[in-house]
Amino acid sequence: MFSLSGKVAIVTGASSGIGRAAAKLFAEHGARVVASARRAKELEDLVVEIRQSGGEAEAFPGNLRAEAEAKALVDCAISRFGGLDIAFNNAGTVGRMAPLPELEQSDWEDTLTTNLTAAFLAAKYQIPAMLDRGGGTLVFTSSFVGNTIGMPGMSAYAASKAGLVGLTQALAAEFGAKGIRVNALLPGGTDTPAATFKTPEEWAFVEGLHALKRVARPEEIARAALFLASDAASFVTGSALLADGGVSINRT
Repeated sequence: MFSLSGKVAIVTGASSGIGRAAAKLFAEHGARVVASARRAKELEDLVVEIRQSGGEAEAFPGNLRAEAEAKALVDCAISRFGGLDIAFNNAGTVGRMAPLPELEQSDWEDTLTTNLTAAFLAAKYQIPAMLDRGGGTLVFTSSFVGNTIGMPGMSAYAASKAGLVGLTQALAAEFGAKGIRVNALLPGGTDTPAATFKTPEEWAFVEGLHALKRVARPEEIARAALFLASDAASFVTGSALLADGGVSINRT
């Protein structure tokens, strides 16, 4: 049920954290993976690791905020592996954290471009490639921030991630009858290099926000992405799936 055998998958933000774990997991379950991020060396190391484990993968270093790069990524999947079935659009940024009056317009635009506009550009080219295969599935990494919780200093991030849920719902309605499922994945605090909590005090605070009283390992979020990408979720579309350790409901 969780097999991705015969499928071609794009995973963005794959140089570390959730994206790296997902690329490895998708490959373990049979997908041929095109891994993308801005850091070429880390991507190449990932691809070598996947191949050494018997999987198939290709690296595509690039900045997916640019439309030409978004198109080229899909072209890479088609030319290298023959098509596209799955896209885990996971790349993103927290952006500058500050009270809204202190944000510059450039801060706002940078966060929205990375998190939301890049998702639009990705879907613009991924969807036609999936239609050529008779269907497929898109997963966008959103957040509980801007969906179930508001957090001070994160207005641009919250707006961009909430926008991804709206985009997910619109695309699910627009392309469901054509065999394309679209879902958003909303992780909780996760132990990644990009995590904003660094000190022991910050770490303890973030852990305490969650009902499970800990943060996630990247592999745990990757398993939720695998579910959404696989036939196990064949009747799941337009959802905002919380994999947040209970941070959305916790009040203790």
